[in-house]
Amino acid sequence: MEIVKKIAVIGGGISGLSIAHLLKKYDVKVFEKESKPGGLIKCDIVKGNLYHKVGGHVFNSRRQDVLEWFWKFFNKDVEFTKAIRNAVASIPNTPICPYPIENHIYIYEREIQRNIIKDIFGIEENKNGKPNNFEEFLISRFGKTLYEIYFKPYNQKIWKQDLRNIPLSWLEGKLPMPTPEEIIFNNFNHVKEMNMVHSSFYYPQSNGSQFIADRLAKDISIEYNSGIDSIKKEGSGWNIQGELFDAVIFCGNIKELPSILSGIDISAYRLEIESLGYHGTTSVLCETEHTDYSWIYLPDPEYDAHRIICTGNFAASNNATSSVRTATLEFTDYIGQEEILQQIKKIPFSLKYITHEYTKYTYPIQSPDTRQMLNSLKSKLISENVYLLGRFAEWEYYNMDAAMGAAIDLSKKLF
Repeated sequence: MEIVKKIAVIGGGISGLSIAHLLKKYDVKVFEKESKPGGLIKCDIVKGNLYHKVGGHVFNSRRQDVLEWFWKFFNKDVEFTKAIRNAVASIPNTPICPYPIENHIYIYEREIQRNIIKDIFGIEENKNGKPNNFEEFLISRFGKTLYEIYFKPYNQKIWKQDLRNIPLSWLEGKLPMPTPEEIIFNNFNHVKEMNMVHSSFYYPQSNGSQFIADRLAKDISIEYNSGIDSIKKEGSGWNIQGELFDAVIFCGNIKELPSILSGIDISAYRLEIESLGYHGTTSVLCETEHTDYSWIYLPDPEYDAHRIICTGNFAASNNATSSVRTATLEFTDYIGQEEILQQIKKIPFSLKYITHEYTKYTYPIQSPDTRQMLNSLKSKLISENVYLLGRFAEWEYYNMDAAMGAAIDLSKKLF
């Protein structure tokens, strides 16, 4: 009789939950340091309102295998609502601008329109130039005027560094990539962008993305309140909390790995792992005025918040009562309550503070060498049946469906 492999999954976020299901033919155990599943997609209820503690997670995917896998767990028509993305940018001295902003040049003042048109013709003339960093990409794709009005101030708020220092490796699938011809055509015809991943999306009728995490946590073995401080090589297997496993799938933060992993010498990678860049997020649950928006981007340099996620519009059950509309205001890195209250006064949409929380790790920041280093480390770990999976294990800017896709891809390569 064939002995079933025992696999330890470290971390009960979306990556850990996904891979645990995908490997159910094995004996899989998930170790989760918190008291409930979800990782970055966890939600709480505060004063009757749903609080996305990081972001405002919704679901859709370009990958057919992800869609088919995901909907095996849910009744799409009963448990979810489908919505059309209605994102806008709140740009100083300009009417509210639908997103993506390059499709709506016609709302700007005429002088700005002329400058944007000149930029677009300049883009066409110089289209053979290849950008080397994020700033060059944005200017080469959208022109200098839109860069200065929106892309530069908005992205500086998020990344808090010179955009010339940000490599292009994280960009794939994250931004619309229109040609100059498409920009002109879309403005002539007032075209609404529907080619982005989340131009339409699905959202649970109740309990937000916590509903997704809770459903995926069913029927798998999860040990909660189990932070792992030792992954120790023992014979041909791995000892975790006294249990021996044939393989380990690490879905935690790779910065923790050098101090808890013993039996493989990864000391050569220690300094590079320690130097990996990242940002945190201060997420503020607020009451707000009633709108029909889904996301509101905030490039205005007068305050530090970079976006409002209108989570109260995603499902009626997200709000304590029908007269209340809630949203999540996001700041990059830590900001205290007193400063939050002062900045809210400057931000449009009549925000009223309810609560806030700071999460240290939310945005991984890659350098030009990050992927090469991690691929080398992965090869070394795989030889000993240790695998990395997830946003901060792989240091990739995964959203929810990308994390599921990475889990599907890994499951096909194992054993």
